[in-house]
Amino acid sequence: MSSVQNKTDVILIGAGIMSATLGTLLKELAPEWEIKVFEKLENEGEESSNEWNNAGTGHAALCELNYTSEKSDGSIDISKAIKVNEQFQLSRQFWSYLVKSNLIRNPQDFIMPIPHISFVQGEKNVTFLKKRMEALSANPLFQGMEFSDDPEKLKEWIPLMMEGRTLNEPIAATKIDSGTDVNFGALTRILFDHLKRKNVEINYKHSVKDIKRTSDGSWKVKVYDIDSGKIEYHTAKFVFIGAGGGSLPLLQKTGIPESKHIGGFPVSGLFMVCNNPEIVAQHHAKVYGKAKVGAPPMSVPHLDTRYIDNKKTLLFGPFAGFSPKFLKTGSNFDLIGSVKPNNVFTMLAAGVKEIGLTKYLIQQVMLSNEKRMEELREFIPTAKSEDWDIVVAGQRVQVIKDTETGGKGTLQFGTEVVSSTDGSIAALLGASPGASTAVHVMLEVLEKCFPQNMKKWEPKIKEMIPSYGVSLVENLELFQEIHTSTAHTLGLVEKELAYN
Repeated sequence: MSSVQNKTDVILIGAGIMSATLGTLLKELAPEWEIKVFEKLENEGEESSNEWNNAGTGHAALCELNYTSEKSDGSIDISKAIKVNEQFQLSRQFWSYLVKSNLIRNPQDFIMPIPHISFVQGEKNVTFLKKRMEALSANPLFQGMEFSDDPEKLKEWIPLMMEGRTLNEPIAATKIDSGTDVNFGALTRILFDHLKRKNVEINYKHSVKDIKRTSDGSWKVKVYDIDSGKIEYHTAKFVFIGAGGGSLPLLQKTGIPESKHIGGFPVSGLFMVCNNPEIVAQHHAKVYGKAKVGAPPMSVPHLDTRYIDNKKTLLFGPFAGFSPKFLKTGSNFDLIGSVKPNNVFTMLAAGVKEIGLTKYLIQQVMLSNEKRMEELREFIPTAKSEDWDIVVAGQRVQVIKDTETGGKGTLQFGTEVVSSTDGSIAALLGASPGASTAVHVMLEVLEKCFPQNMKKWEPKIKEMIPSYGVSLVENLELFQEIHTSTAHTLGLVEKELAYN
C-alpha cells in the first residue's frame, strides 16, 4: 500500500455538470491555477448529469407549475418562477460565450429548442392555469406565452395527447415556444474535453475516502485508486464537493460546523421511454402536468420530447421510488451511514413531518406496470404498453435541515451550497432545478469562496455573463438583447429550424 502525496490549487470531487461548470469558469478567470478532478466512475457525467438520469428540461419556469403557487387570496405568486428563469438566463449566456469562443463547436450537440407546455384538467386547475398565464405573461421574461382551453387548438399543439380523449371535464394548456431541451450529459462531456485540453488532470476510477484539514489551513484529500488499489493523498487550498448524492457523506467527513444538523433523503425515479418511432414523431413539446397530492416537486408528471444521441425520443415520468442509496452506483448503507449524532434529531423530525411523502413513495414503489400505463394514459389516452420501456433515472438526495420558517427537520426542495466560513471548501447538495442553474450556483460558489478575487474577476465574468449582478426583470432592454443574441448563438431561433 504505497501512498502518493500531491499538492494542487483546486480539487473538484465528482465529474458532473457542477464540477465541469466550476472548472470551466475557473480556467477562464485564473488560467494559471492547477486543478485536479477525482471521479469514482469510469467517465464524466455518469450519475445525475447523465441524459438518461434527469429530465433535460432547461428549467426556466415556463411550464413547471410547482414554481408558481396560489396564495390564500387567490392571486398567483410568480417570484420563484422569475428567480429560476433569471438563473437559467445566466446558463444561456455562459454557454453562448463558450460557443463564441469556439470552446463549444456545435451547440446542437447539447441544446435544442422545444415548446414548453403546461397541461391541466378540471375546472379548478383550468382557472389556476389561466390566472398563472395572466400573471406570467405580464412579465417580459415570459413573453410569447399562449393560453387555450379550446380542444381544436389543443389538437394543433398536442395531437398525440388529444387523440382518443373523452372531454368530460374542462382542459387547458399554455404554450411558449422559447423552451429548450438540454442534454446535460453531452454538455458535461464537452466541458470536460475542453478542460483536458487546458491541462486539467482528471482522474477516473478514483474514489475519495476522506477529507481532513491540515495545520496550514489547506485540505488533505484521501483518494483510493480503484484500479491499482493504492491510496493517494492530495492537498489543495480549495476543495469543491460536487458529487451529487455522494456530497453529503463527504461534507460530513470535513467536520466543518456548517456540515452539522444536515441530513439527506434519497428519492429514486423511473421514466417510461417510447420505443415506437411513429408515436415519437407525433409529439413535439415538453408537457408538464400538476403534481399529485403528497408528491415531491420533482415528481411532477411530464411527457417530454428529448434529443439523445442526436435522435428524437419521447419520455414520460418520473415515477418516484425509494432506495437507501445516495447514488445510482451507491451502497444500500448510504442513508443509515449519513445519520450522525449531530443530525439524528433533524432526520427524525423530518420522518415525522413527511409521513405523507413516505406514504406516497411507498405507493409509487408498489405500482405495477399496468398502473404506470394508467398514469401515462392521462397524458396519452391511446398509449399501448408494448410501445413503452422502463428506464431507471438517477438518485436525488433532498436536503433535510433545521430552518427558521420550517423548524426542525425541514425537507428542502432545491439546490444548496454549503461552504466553510473561510471559503476553503464548498459542497453542493440538493436536486432540482440543479443542472439548469449550474452557472448561477457556481457563481455563488465563487462569491462565497473567493471574495478577495471577485473585484479582479468581475470584468471577465461580465464578458462571459453580461447580466451578472443585474436583475433582468428591471433591465428589459438588456434582457431582450441577451435573449435574442443567446437564442441566435445557441441555434434556438425557432423559425429557422426545420424539424424532422
